[in-house]
Amino acid sequence: MRVVMTLIFLPFLCLISLLSYAGETLTDKLSRPWGMAFVSDHQLLISERAGTLQLFDINSQQLLPVAGAPAVVFDGQGGLLDVAVPADFATHGWIYFTWSHQLDGRNAATALGRARLNLTQQPLRLSDWQTLLITRSGSTTRHHYGSRIAFDDSHVFFSVGDRGNRDNGQDLQTHAGSILRLNRDGSVPPDNPFSGRADALAEIWSYGHRNPQGLVWDGQHKRLWAIEHGPRGGDELNLIESGANYGWAEVSWGKEYWNPMYVGDARTKPGMKDPLKMYDPSIAPSSLLLYRGDLLAGALKLQHLNYIQLDNAEDVGVKGEKRLLSGLKERLRALAVDSQGRLYIASDSGKLYRYDQLPGG
Repeated sequence: MRVVMTLIFLPFLCLISLLSYAGETLTDKLSRPWGMAFVSDHQLLISERAGTLQLFDINSQQLLPVAGAPAVVFDGQGGLLDVAVPADFATHGWIYFTWSHQLDGRNAATALGRARLNLTQQPLRLSDWQTLLITRSGSTTRHHYGSRIAFDDSHVFFSVGDRGNRDNGQDLQTHAGSILRLNRDGSVPPDNPFSGRADALAEIWSYGHRNPQGLVWDGQHKRLWAIEHGPRGGDELNLIESGANYGWAEVSWGKEYWNPMYVGDARTKPGMKDPLKMYDPSIAPSSLLLYRGDLLAGALKLQHLNYIQLDNAEDVGVKGEKRLLSGLKERLRALAVDSQGRLYIASDSGKLYRYDQLPGG
């Protein structure tokens, strides 16, 4: 009898397993989503690049607009960018945002701010808005803003791209081409590596970056990870260290768009950090998520989910890589994980996917 029951239920169990790997589309009504973060166990706050915010209720499958987002420069790669909440969000309620901020004339710069959201008050609206930093990265270009957000126990990190000016990567008097570290209230920590130097901006944590669009803090190992776009080839996964120079644009594994020459005059140089992983051809990475001890990154150009298997020994390294979900044929823009460990993926086409398990992950 036990054998018969096993045979009866085996196909059913296999079907459940297949469905968990296949994932599901929760909505296809988003408009150019860029970032997302859980503000409760079943509510996901999603930024849309045109400057709108949406609250997606997983239980009801409803999208609700949220008012009060900052005015943005919605042009090129600019707009409302990342949205993030720290691990202690339930205590203080602050939600953090980055966006392309209008300066004088056509100039725009990456900015960081925070606000609160009362989930029980209708209509939904951000309150207590604070602009924490308008970075010194102003430019008339409309690309390479960064910008992702991450948190350690008491600080906020966020990335700023080089704004299309390669010289910015090695210039400590601009925020462009760097990863910044602030206290949660926007003040500068006195132990920042360039604090007190007249020839450098005190907010800078690391520099020599091109356009980091993935940033995540590993609280267990006290490590900050970043993934960034190279030019034609040369996307990089980096372990971010205080005061470190990651080389752009003096060193790069990427090539010029108009000829087969490498950017920069070397692939590596003393005093500059080498990437732990380099991608050639470019996958065009967006978002970075710590997932069950490894890393996940969305790939825009090569349209897959990049699974990066880590060796978390003291001398950390990358053990391997898998390219998942390429069958979706989607530019995978933003990633999040809920309290049950389920993975959420937002695509440029406006879809929100959920996976209980990853095939091959």
